Amino acid sequence: MRNTERYPVTGSNALWQIYKTVPFWKVVKNFIVIQLARYTPFIPMKNWLYKTFLGVEIGDQTAFALMVMLDIMFPEKISVGKNSIVGYNTTILAHEYLIDEYRLGDVVIGDRVMIGANTTLLPGITIGDGAIVSAGTLVHKSVPAGAFVGGNPMQVIYTKEERAKHDI
Repeated sequence: MRNTERYPVTGSNALWQIYKTVPFWKVVKNFIVIQLARYTPFIPMKNWLYKTFLGVEIGDQTAFALMVMLDIMFPEKISVGKNSIVGYNTTILAHEYLIDEYRLGDVVIGDRVMIGANTTLLPGITIGDGAIVSAGTLVHKSVPAGAFVGGNPMQVIYTKEERAKHDI
């Protein structure tokens, strides 16, 4: 299950009330920084932008591919360990706005994690060290360390032990 905090709203839907939950100018700043980072081919610059202006925790030698989309409202809830790869056009969300509530949750990506292209990570998940997430996966629950997962809905394809046994 995902680890999110729930915040009920009344009246109009939660997204309509967005600026009651996050300051407008924070969203503007985050949008500009994220768009600059999405298009820069320079990984150290991209990581610097994320760390300096968005408060994202990023380990050494971690690489975000082109077009990665971080959460615009709460990027500070994202952390990525050392020597990990976040594939092209991946979306990492730390929030979800629903009709009667919004939810926030940290996204924790471990060390030496490979996330394939066009993957979506939902709020409140943890991806354990050494895990591999197949391209196009919807990560709707936490991933055990060393596992190989994929699909929509996400399923464990190989556990850490199965990968070691078959040298995958």
